[in-house]
Amino acid sequence: MSGTDATPGTVGRRRPGRPDRPAAGAPPEPRSASYYGRPIVRPPNWAALDIAGYFYAGGLAAGCAVLAGGAQLTGRPALARACRLGALGGVALSLVGLVHDLGRPGRFLNMLRVVKPTSPMSMGSWILCAFGPPAGVAAVCELTGRLPRLGRLATGVAALVGPAVATYTAVLLADTAVPAWHEGRRELPLLFAGSATATAAGLGMLAAPVAQASPARAAAVFGAGAELLADARMRRRLGLLAEPYRTGRGGRLTRAGRVLTATGALVGACAGALPGRRGRLVAALGGAALLAGGACTRFGVFAAGVASARDPKYTVLPQRARLAARRRGEEAARDAAGEAGADGAG
Repeated sequence: MSGTDATPGTVGRRRPGRPDRPAAGAPPEPRSASYYGRPIVRPPNWAALDIAGYFYAGGLAAGCAVLAGGAQLTGRPALARACRLGALGGVALSLVGLVHDLGRPGRFLNMLRVVKPTSPMSMGSWILCAFGPPAGVAAVCELTGRLPRLGRLATGVAALVGPAVATYTAVLLADTAVPAWHEGRRELPLLFAGSATATAAGLGMLAAPVAQASPARAAAVFGAGAELLADARMRRRLGLLAEPYRTGRGGRLTRAGRVLTATGALVGACAGALPGRRGRLVAALGGAALLAGGACTRFGVFAAGVASARDPKYTVLPQRARLAARRRGEEAARDAAGEAGADGAG
């Protein structure tokens, strides 16, 4: 018997390293494994404290700048003071986290050597540079009491740039290949803007007297509503890719963020109706809940993205679904063209 013939000891035995062949006519089983179990998309190597903290502090700074502008226009000096200082503190912490992740300050400065409108990272660097100086000038003028006109002008400039600071980090995430971030590109900017508004409102409620904090209470309800709406819509639309936002560390953090944000907005809204110290205590509790909820949301979105990059199924299965839908569309178009040709011939 030749060496290529089967022997009783090898009949029905699969050769090592070869997958079983599917039965005739049976469709292949769907698989989501990548090459030797390695992730198809390289997971981000960012430290959560640096980058998620950078997102959170930057959003807080942006929301505070906008709220400070509104407080200045409506004659609420205590709220404007708290938000000016919050904007400076937030942008400073944001830059600390970014520079720590980059390794040294020179790398951040290198990003300012060019202006590339098609790069969210390049535009984000310039947005931060446009925001930081006026936020700093407004806070310094507030603390020293000098040059009030310059302080008011700087507050207005920071308020105008604030919305871009609040949302560009969402665009930065959506521009990556990380599945849970890229596919959430429609809702992430609104989610981040709402979170920035709610957290800034929380700081305003915590630091300003109840009598001057009515814009902060209104902003808390508005921001929390926008954040929760965007979050619910994103989880409903993403299908399989919503799993990282529902399970694991990302799921736990985003759930906590939703609960804290909704609770903080509702509790804070009641503070204006309560007299004296009771209203102040309720406002402080609501503000603290909003600040904690915003942190949970940002860290939860970060954790969900990392989890989706590590598991190949979040890359493979959506790709297969898109390919199948494209093929169905092409087949439907061919069938429609064939029917039209038959009708014309008849």
